Amino acid sequence: MKIIDTHCDALLKLWENHDRTFLDDPEIEANASRLLAGGVEAQLFAIFVEPFINSDQKFQAALEQADLFHQKVMKTSGMKWIKRWSELDELKSDEVGAVLTLEGLDPIGDDLTKLRTLYQLGVLSVGLTWNQANLCADGVGEPRGAGLTLLGREVVKMNNEYNVLTDVSHLSVKGFWDVMELARYPIASHSNAYSLCDHPRNLNDDQIKALIEKDGYIGVVFHPLFTTGRDTAEIADLLTHIDYLCSLGAAGHIGFGSDFDGINVYINQLEHSGKFPALIEELLKYYPEDMVKGFASENFKRIVPKG
Repeated sequence: MKIIDTHCDALLKLWENHDRTFLDDPEIEANASRLLAGGVEAQLFAIFVEPFINSDQKFQAALEQADLFHQKVMKTSGMKWIKRWSELDELKSDEVGAVLTLEGLDPIGDDLTKLRTLYQLGVLSVGLTWNQANLCADGVGEPRGAGLTLLGREVVKMNNEYNVLTDVSHLSVKGFWDVMELARYPIASHSNAYSLCDHPRNLNDDQIKALIEKDGYIGVVFHPLFTTGRDTAEIADLLTHIDYLCSLGAAGHIGFGSDFDGINVYINQLEHSGKFPALIEELLKYYPEDMVKGFASENFKRIVPKG
């Protein structure tokens, strides 16, 4: 069964150590060999610039990660670069698609030309924040809890115009609701259910229902801290989140957003991308095959823009 994973941080690891190879480096959880072993049909690769990088160096760091996507991921792995969402449906059975995304708008400052440049380099999904605030919005870790700025609203409108997804994972609650008013293509690329695990990175019931109503997407995340609230979790614990989302009407909106290479503790038997078959095997014990195919990839393919 083919998988689409809507979030990993492999580019950050490649950027941190240029000696790493994307093909089979054991330190990269979503490396090429593991994606192949796990049956991944398409992987979304996030550009993420860490908060400690000086403001005047953030865009350069983003460009360097985009370059690593093209030089190390695309050139060496044989993966197919997905330049527009409709190309997901054009993948051949032996091809693995690669999608570039942006996690946090810190690198653009207040310069929308920089965002358009990232679009041109291939970015098809934009998360407005990481945990902190930036010039576009507050993240979940900003005590102020404000929503979108005027600049942030312009970004969402640009995303709509360019058929780019607007990702609400990491966004403040107020920012989430501002996005819901504006975004044509909202997703939560890697978040779980707050009612089961009250971490601020998770979605409350009203947020889940709003994403369903907007025909959005929720990629369940494989981080134990967002699953059980502890450093340990089992696949069964992740299934409780999927089951809960289904109980709210989200069965056609659920997918996977592993957060591989961005986490340092793991769900047992889901330590890297090569372990996806263990998750699928467990899901098939409780859900019909068509529904599991939806979780695995079909739900995401349905909600993305067709242009």
